[in-house]
Amino acid sequence: MKITKYATIAANAFLLLLLLTTIAMAGDPSGSTTYTDDIAGLKIATNFAWTLVAAFLVFFMQAGFALLGAGALRVKNTVNYFAKSYMDFSIGALAYWAIGFALMFGGSKLFAGLEDGNSIIGWSGWFLTGDAYDVSTMMFWMFQVVFAATAATIVAGACAERLKLQAYLIYSGIVTAIIYSIYGHWVWGGGWLSTLPFGVGARDFAGSGVVHAVGGLVALAAIMLLGPRIGKFNRDGTPNAIPGHDVGYIVLGTFVLFFGWFGFNPGSTLAATDLRISVIAVNTFLAGSAGAVLVCYWTFLRTKKVDIALTCNGALAGLVGVTAPCAYIPTWAAVAIGLISGLIVMYGIKFNEWVLKVDDPVGAVAVHGYNGLWGLLAVGIFADGTYGGVSGLIVGDTGQMAAQLINAATVAVWAFGTGYILFALLKHTVGLRVPKEEELNGLDMGEHGYSAYPEFVTQEQHGDIIMVEPTSHAPDHSPDGVRT
Repeated sequence: MKITKYATIAANAFLLLLLLTTIAMAGDPSGSTTYTDDIAGLKIATNFAWTLVAAFLVFFMQAGFALLGAGALRVKNTVNYFAKSYMDFSIGALAYWAIGFALMFGGSKLFAGLEDGNSIIGWSGWFLTGDAYDVSTMMFWMFQVVFAATAATIVAGACAERLKLQAYLIYSGIVTAIIYSIYGHWVWGGGWLSTLPFGVGARDFAGSGVVHAVGGLVALAAIMLLGPRIGKFNRDGTPNAIPGHDVGYIVLGTFVLFFGWFGFNPGSTLAATDLRISVIAVNTFLAGSAGAVLVCYWTFLRTKKVDIALTCNGALAGLVGVTAPCAYIPTWAAVAIGLISGLIVMYGIKFNEWVLKVDDPVGAVAVHGYNGLWGLLAVGIFADGTYGGVSGLIVGDTGQMAAQLINAATVAVWAFGTGYILFALLKHTVGLRVPKEEELNGLDMGEHGYSAYPEFVTQEQHGDIIMVEPTSHAPDHSPDGVRT
């Protein structure tokens, strides 16, 4: 009996001790212990979430491009432009998954499955299989594919209202898989431009060159081969304004693109724990605003009118110009870059129409191509040495400027040259341009069989051709007859 009694007492004492221990060790109501114990995992999860959300924002920019481009075009080509905008990122995603990503980041060793490659080209990560079937690599691919899609989309606006859908879809896959990706490897994939013996090598933080200059200069090659829209130029070579059908689309599209740019530039840190994102976001905002303000007031002082469509292009120009240097510069430099970008877009459009005699309905070449090159040079001028060891002329470093000049020259030759070859091949195979009758009647009816606004168009007879036009036209308020 005594043994049983003592056993019972001992058991109860043990249970009490266990209970007290459990209470003492229970919970972390403040979260401090959990945070400390899981700090590495928390950082990884936070950076994953940040990068993916940034990718989703950049993807949403496709809606901005679609709205802006459609608004800048005539009613009769709205469906066609939407189709090109939707399909180029769909085809581009598959091309980048199968080929482009491996060419671009193979050999970079940034993430699993990207071990093989050299300074010219990568060759690992095909189809995201093998070691590339990894959560970190998938996260990185998701962020990069939306950049590739952006580069491809730039060409759609420049070639609008006369380029065959079939030719455009072929172009979209090739530019994403090869042209964009090989140059991207040279800058972002550990290639030869990033290791130049000047400064810290060529730097393009978020893609003024990789994305925008590539897209804009390929577009320039395309429109040179494609030729202008019917009615764009008079017999003496002077250009005519061909206004789009919906300024509201243009403005809303610009708002969407501006919003998406906060994924484009700050997201390129790939890390929410890199607090430089605040500087990048502010620089992005200031440059875009400065570009818009410059164009708005410049045109008003010259014409006493404000062209909001051209002003929107000023905002986009500032955003493109700051995309490469956004992480490396102080805020005043972002404003200066935006102001200069605004001038570049206005006189870039004028140069294209009056000197080169090319037709770019949305001003894509000036916005993205010329300002993409300007953004690369801006790194070498304004980088202040406070991030990534990148120092420009303002702090007395000439080496970085040398690297940026080489980079700018390289992308100009590569993008324009390969773009010209690609579109020349398309011209002599599937053909580039729709027939005259289809262009006059509208690509919506010719390539899709229906109109975006069937109840809001009039039909004007031009001989045996029925020309579908909007019921009204906006006035031309841009300086010197230049309109986006």
